[in-house]
Amino acid sequence: MPAEATGSPATILVCVRGNSGSGKSSIARELRRRHGRGCALVEQDYLRRILLRERDKPGGAAPALIAQTVRFALDHGYHVVLEGIMHASRYRSMLTALRDGHSGRSLFCYLDMSLPETLRRHLTRPQASEFTAEHMSGWYVAHDVLGWPGELVLPETTGLNDAVEAIAAASGLPQTGRDDDLLPHAPFP
Repeated sequence: MPAEATGSPATILVCVRGNSGSGKSSIARELRRRHGRGCALVEQDYLRRILLRERDKPGGAAPALIAQTVRFALDHGYHVVLEGIMHASRYRSMLTALRDGHSGRSLFCYLDMSLPETLRRHLTRPQASEFTAEHMSGWYVAHDVLGWPGELVLPETTGLNDAVEAIAAASGLPQTGRDDDLLPHAPFP
């Protein structure tokens, strides 16, 4: 039985995956910022670690919540930037269902980063004290691409601006440069 269609031909789904410390969150947040209003940011860590306080384990609730959140935003006319580690071994079926069920354009991007580079970058992050290099080494999966046609794989030499521009161009996500959603709003009467 085919899944119910999600979104519309006008909606765009961008999924940015990669190991911890690869730059996914920075890239996803910048993609959304450069688009402006009308683009939802769905962060795996927020839904899994903060909202559910769940470990990333087989049979967890996080993949279903992530998929439901993405579908909800697409069905309400938002473009979606989804980001997270989302190892292929655990998330492939959820990501496949999102891709196959989306009526609009979908782009899946993988940030291909070596373990030494992810460890180096981790030291510059605010959450550097939250988990160790040993933790990160245990989570690391080399070249965890989905292997789908059209998957955009960016090497570790790709800078933030180049990554954002490449993903925006490949996905068709408009980069309006408008930050009108960040301006203060009038108080409620």
